[in-house]
Parts: sequence; structure tokens; C-alpha cells
Amino acid sequence: MRVLVISDIHANLNALEAVLENAGEFDATWCLGDLVGYGPDPNECVDRIRDLPQLECLVGNHDHAAIGLIPFSRFNNDAQSAASWTMKTLTKSNRDYLLSLQPSLVNDTFTLAHGSPREPIWEYILDAQIADRNFEAFKTDYCLVGHSHIPLIFHRASEISYSVPWVVPEDGPFSLLPRMILNPGSVGQPRDLDPRAAYGLLDLDTNTWEARRVGYDVTDVQLRILKAGLPERQATRLVAGW
Repeated sequence: MRVLVISDIHANLNALEAVLENAGEFDATWCLGDLVGYGPDPNECVDRIRDLPQLECLVGNHDHAAIGLIPFSRFNNDAQSAASWTMKTLTKSNRDYLLSLQPSLVNDTFTLAHGSPREPIWEYILDAQIADRNFEAFKTDYCLVGHSHIPLIFHRASEISYSVPWVVPEDGPFSLLPRMILNPGSVGQPRDLDPRAAYGLLDLDTNTWEARRVGYDVTDVQLRILKAGLPERQATRLVAGW
């Protein structure tokens, strides 16, 4: 069974479509949250994701803001503006859909969380110290997270009591080891200085993970961000990948 793992689409339809085309055939989709926020295509992205096969979808902090579950004051000025615009733009159907989602779930040998298994909405797992604390918060072999917009892998071997960061390989799939935290990166707004959309492919039959990147028409998205009246910084950052 081949699973597409995506996160942090942030209303960037161009990036999402590029990922879906690049991924080829897959049997199921695990989306780790933040379907909306920042970008110009909130309804189009939610509609597209809702149609994907065997979908398991989480809610993220920007999704919560857009449906009124998190006060705008918890975000910076640009994110507040984007959340306010998104709230006004979402259809009732898509708002209700986001309201129906949870920030974490357990799926067989995988725990899925938007931010972290310990704090699913807000916590970023960006270093081994934070990863260490989160290994105590899930019991499955693997945990998939998003939120940071950076592809990352942490491993805790059974014979040691601390986490080890892994370099995310880009040269094809590799076999998973028990007790790993994996982040596929962001589809719609990467922040690792690589503007290409990031995602992961998980093969449950071979127990392998493949981190992938794919380019898309960034300029078109930038123009539509500006046309919508969204903050200019959300357009300029796409080309730099930060």
C-alpha cells in the first residue's frame, strides 16, 4: 500500500497539483494539517484534498484560526491578515469540514500529529532535544508530523535513550527503523531555503519512506497572492523557500 504524506499546503493549489502529479499512483493519503492560511486558494485546496483516496486528514493551527478556534492575536501580523481573509473566503462546506478534523490520530503503527504528539497544534519538533521529549508521548513505531515546514527525521534506537537527527535523503526510498519521527516538509510554503514543494511517499508493504521535492509555477501563485490583497511577504518568501 502506497501512502502519499503531505502537510502544510497553505492554500497553494499550484504546489499541491504539482505534488499530486509527481507522486504518481498512490492508494491512500495522510494529510498532516494546515490546508489553508497564507495562500490564495483555500477552497480549491480543501476541495482537492477532500477528493483524495482513503484520506486521513488532520487540522492545523492555521486551519483552526480560519474557523475561529484560535484567536488571531496568537499569530504575527501577516498571518493574522491571511487568517482573516481566509475566514471570509471559506465556503460553509469547507469550514464545516475543517471543524470536523482532529489535530492528531493513531493509524496502525503510525501516530499522526500536526505539530507534535505531545502538543499537536502548536509545538515544533526542530531539534533532538524536543524530539526526545516527544518520543515519550507516542507508543507506535513511527510518528509523522508537520508544522515546521522543514523535512526532518529523528531516530531513537532501542539501545540508547536519546534521539539522533537524520539527514533527509533525496535519492530514493530507504527502510524505516523502529522509533522514528518523520516530517515530510511543506507542500505550499517550504522553509528550508528550497522553494520546491516537499512531500513524502510511504510504502507500507516494504516499510520504506521517500522524501521528494517538485518545482511548480511560483510566479503565478505570487501574483494571485498580491491580487487577493494578501501580505506581500507571503508572496516573496515562496521564491526563497523560507
